[in-house]
Amino acid sequence: MIKILLVGIGRWGANHLRVLSSLPIEFYVADLSPKRLEEAKKLGIPEARLSTDYKQFAEIVDAAVIVTPAQSHFPLCQEFLKAGKDVFVEKPLTLTSDESKALTELVSSTARVLQVGHIFRYDPASTWLKNAIQSGDLGKINILRGHFGGFKRPRNDSGVMFADGIHFVDLFNYFLGATPVSVQAIHHDFMGRNMEDFSLVSMEYDTIYGKTWATVETEYFIPGKFRDVTVVGDKMTAVCDYNLPQNKIKTFENSHVREGNDFKGVEGKITQVETAKEEPLLAELAAFLKSIESRKQPLADVWSGYHSVMVLNAALESLKTNGPVRIAK
Repeated sequence: MIKILLVGIGRWGANHLRVLSSLPIEFYVADLSPKRLEEAKKLGIPEARLSTDYKQFAEIVDAAVIVTPAQSHFPLCQEFLKAGKDVFVEKPLTLTSDESKALTELVSSTARVLQVGHIFRYDPASTWLKNAIQSGDLGKINILRGHFGGFKRPRNDSGVMFADGIHFVDLFNYFLGATPVSVQAIHHDFMGRNMEDFSLVSMEYDTIYGKTWATVETEYFIPGKFRDVTVVGDKMTAVCDYNLPQNKIKTFENSHVREGNDFKGVEGKITQVETAKEEPLLAELAAFLKSIESRKQPLADVWSGYHSVMVLNAALESLKTNGPVRIAK
């Protein structure tokens, strides 16, 4: 059996604990809190495989799953990769482009697997949307819009853009198979924590599909829970609600028709798209195990992590210049 060490069982790490404990692995868990480790014990994990010090198991395992504060991702990834271990790390890969690029080089030199927790890539709805874009079923893609928000407790290791906005930034990179050519952001810190709690990131893509404009909005305030993506093509628009357990997508065959010097909006056929029910966290962790066995880099590889961090660093730079920041290819 593959030996996996989970480092960190906080708010999101508790979900990793639940899923990993159900997989056919030899499972070890480390967390600074003895109280949290009691939760792992309740799931049947032997006490001998639980520790407040991850170094106790670092040498004996094959891979680490890192679900710790964002600032710790780079040193932990670096440590495990240099020790010859494969790594799954929650997003963001790091907080800076330089650190993320260093990890791409380390993965290359060590031939280890590194998977980033870009969980939306592993949702069947995302697969359908990417295929619809690539096949041309939606036509030329003019607009991508994402809203990842809702009233909840804010994270304290990063602003909302790195905490949540990165999900849809990566997803749009994945859909178009490219990174933006320019980025601009608007941030607000309504709670006065010295990190943004409202973020609007605007991106311009120039790909084989033509020019596409994308926006990602994230916040902690609007009542409800929003995980919405809209893909606007010149033939059809697809709207995806990632909160739904399955059948998350509807398509709309709407069009603007010229009448003399004016246009009218014509609402067309609405279709409910059938997609499979699957837990994305289970899918991405199962994919990590397959990558360990096959030695092939995963769908959400280290480069996807680097590119999303690069976009968000450009967004931060745009706040200083009050204008769009070009991203070098």
